[in-house]
Amino acid sequence: MSDSDTSQISRRDFMRLAGAAATTVAASAMTAVAAPEAKAAPAATAPNWESKFSVCDMCFNRCGLIARVEKGVITKLDPNPKFTKSRGMLCARGNAGVAQVYDPDRLKTPMLRVGKRGEGKWKSISWDEALELAASKMKDIAAKHTRCGMLFSAGADMQSGFVNRFAEVFGSFNVTSHESLCLLSGNRAFVDTFGDVPLPDVRNSKYVILAGANRLEALVTPDSMDLVTIMKEGAKVVVLDPRYTKSAALASEWHAIRPGTDMAFMLALAHVIITEKLYDAKYIDERVSGLDKLAAHVAELTPAWAEEQTGIPAADIARIARELAAAAPASMVYPGRRTSDYENSTQIRRSFAIVNALLGNYDRPGGLVPARPAGLKKVPAEPPWYDDNPPGRVDAGSVPLLFDEEGSFVLTRDAVIKGAPYPIKGWFVYKTNPMATAPERQKTREMIDKLDFMMVVDITMSDTAWMADLVLPAPSAMERTDPVQALQSGAEGACLVWRDAVIPPLYESRPVFDILKALAGKLGLGEFFDFDIPAYRLKQLAAFPEAAEILKRDGVFYPPNPPLGGTDGQPFKTPSQKIELYCSRYEGMGLDPLPVYAPPKASPDAARKFRLVAGRSACVTQGSSTNNPLLSEFEPENTLWLNDEAAKELGVKQGDVVLVESPVGKGELKALVTPKIRKDTVYMLSGFGSISGGLSHTKGVGASIVELMETRFDSICGNSAIHETFLSVKKKGAA
Repeated sequence: MSDSDTSQISRRDFMRLAGAAATTVAASAMTAVAAPEAKAAPAATAPNWESKFSVCDMCFNRCGLIARVEKGVITKLDPNPKFTKSRGMLCARGNAGVAQVYDPDRLKTPMLRVGKRGEGKWKSISWDEALELAASKMKDIAAKHTRCGMLFSAGADMQSGFVNRFAEVFGSFNVTSHESLCLLSGNRAFVDTFGDVPLPDVRNSKYVILAGANRLEALVTPDSMDLVTIMKEGAKVVVLDPRYTKSAALASEWHAIRPGTDMAFMLALAHVIITEKLYDAKYIDERVSGLDKLAAHVAELTPAWAEEQTGIPAADIARIARELAAAAPASMVYPGRRTSDYENSTQIRRSFAIVNALLGNYDRPGGLVPARPAGLKKVPAEPPWYDDNPPGRVDAGSVPLLFDEEGSFVLTRDAVIKGAPYPIKGWFVYKTNPMATAPERQKTREMIDKLDFMMVVDITMSDTAWMADLVLPAPSAMERTDPVQALQSGAEGACLVWRDAVIPPLYESRPVFDILKALAGKLGLGEFFDFDIPAYRLKQLAAFPEAAEILKRDGVFYPPNPPLGGTDGQPFKTPSQKIELYCSRYEGMGLDPLPVYAPPKASPDAARKFRLVAGRSACVTQGSSTNNPLLSEFEPENTLWLNDEAAKELGVKQGDVVLVESPVGKGELKALVTPKIRKDTVYMLSGFGSISGGLSHTKGVGASIVELMETRFDSICGNSAIHETFLSVKKKGAA
């Protein structure tokens, strides 16, 4: 049995269990929630089953799927073979989408809190009562605290754009996305180097460095599937990770890098490539600026120096640099997605971008390619002007380069707690769960206690919903009609997808678009939501009159995509109009224009000597899939990865319950004793240790990672920094 598995389950076992679970779920569903049209259809003419296109919603990837519907009930999900982004794959989470639809824990009616926050006392109310209450509360907050007194937060979803639209026309600047807990420092770094956020063309790459990215467990399509393919074809994959992940196990080589030293490794690669002139001089001259300044910056940052920082032998660092350059431009330092690591994460990711620039791999097969325009039309609104609003977001100016459209959740949270620069007293939350995803859960609780009104729209009673005043039931993705969304997939460019309801909405659930449209009407803003989803789609697809029929026929539409190399000769969207190794924008703002390495901070407390790192498994998408009835069979609880030597010193054995404590919280969970993690590092999955009484599989199970994480943030863009926490570990019952 693998040290990283809670049980030994093969792919065949999974498919068998998934099929059995879907059949069981479907059988009970047919009795309890059979679709009205299935009841009405004559038995003699009703087909045994029908196939309907949709798009998965179990993570942000949006893989294409085909739902099998029997008598109005979804019984199976299959990949859509025409949706090439997902490479004919539907992962464990995708297959478990059926269990999400028919989850017994689903919210069924609007729920109003009648006890203290977090006490779990609710009463069911009608939709009319719920919408009247929400509109009344929002009016009161706007009157007392301006319209910026309402905060809006939405997760990655095909209807999330309507939350942003509503916030804009309501008059609030305060919108935060889940991405500010996840990936914004990486976006910031690549925008400030290349002028955009390019995508990896893994499929055509010959050499890939995965630094902290675990693509064979933290699945991203098509990258995860392409990684397996190119390894079979002989491409080299080098993994830098303090854990021996599934990606490390299948890679060409793995280096257990010291956490927080990735920049040292990258700067040493740059040293070798520059001093040995392993770059394309013509490309650098025409397309890149700042080589001379970078050369001086890394002159002393040798592989030997980097060995002292990273723990990786100097000879290996030098060899990897030469191999990487020899494979260029079909080589890359993989950009990653979850980049919310340290307080200097933007500069760490800038070092990734700089090495890619030296490889000359921009807009080249096997390198980093620009996102291609999808041709999807925006449907803007002209919001009213509110004279009494404050000048900007509540977190404005807190860091130098905040993404205004995303904000910073942790900095917004601080502002709400302080009531400065102005008070926020209302919060609308859709399909995001900060009580389970934002560091320092107690601080999120403190933020919520400062509010006069909080409403959550979700499919289950999440930990965040558990703290709300009003909770509204949302349908699953299989039960609603969504607008068109453009998806990008590396060298293949963009595709367009939409969702039609596979089955009618169950219970009293309503999509967030319908909720926002109703609220807009009650608040005198109905003109800004004077449309339905089909009409909205037509406006989006104005450039492609043929797209609607193709989407109905295939479940996906591919607009014309320009070939790779299309940006040759075009200026980059940077001040110099070139790829900037030396960031002139940073220089003008008083920031380091080149990444300046500093060793990671040590624990200030000798008792807390283990750095906590986060990650994913193939069955867990943060807190949104751990309570899934099917997926919980594979990940029933989280465990603490603890190095075997460290465990021996602590007297901890396999399966022992350990007490973990940080400066901000504590928890207990079972130890997974393994040599597959550095001695100075511990790891645990997120999404467990829930507080909500509406989550039957995760309430009180394992430990909550956000109960333990300290609040830190990237100094440039405000992205949460989740690897800055140290834990103490001891066996439960030990003195």
